[in-house]
Amino acid sequence: MGKVCVFFAEGYEEIEALTVVDLLRRAGIETEMVSVTGDCMVTGSHGIAVRMDRIFEEADFCGADMLVLPGGMPGTRNLEAFGPLMELLESFYRDGRAIAAICAAPGILGRRGMLKGKRACAYPEFEDQLEGAVVSDRPAEIAGNMVTGRGMGCAIDFGLAIIEKLLGRAEAEALADKIVYGHYTG
Repeated sequence: MGKVCVFFAEGYEEIEALTVVDLLRRAGIETEMVSVTGDCMVTGSHGIAVRMDRIFEEADFCGADMLVLPGGMPGTRNLEAFGPLMELLESFYRDGRAIAAICAAPGILGRRGMLKGKRACAYPEFEDQLEGAVVSDRPAEIAGNMVTGRGMGCAIDFGLAIIEKLLGRAEAEALADKIVYGHYTG
């Protein structure tokens, strides 16, 4: 297993981002928090500042197995406005590498045509941006190389779905049991 890069922009949704980082690290997956702001301290939509592992320009994405886009506003807009990240996302998509997004962020994938024909979910107000997708109201969806999640209340399901995608269902279920989370349905 290589690594997962979780991207942070000013205004990210703290629970969606940090829950995923926590769960992936508990599962033994190398997880790197990457700032797209040029600064290692990034503040979420609720005023919580977190120190990143590195800034985008210093990161090496060659060994990454998955890119993760947390939601939140204006975090999602700020992620999408960062051209180098969008270029990296397009490269991962072209190469069939794994991408995950939650809440408003699946709209980024939808607007780029990455969800066509796939089951996907997003925060209800952003479902219309899942262009070409089969829209789901499940907490998280795994569809080929894409993992999507609905929102903050689904952050654990989303993180476990990423683990299922990378390590298998048994590993995701084992971690759900370990953290006493009995709702994971995969």
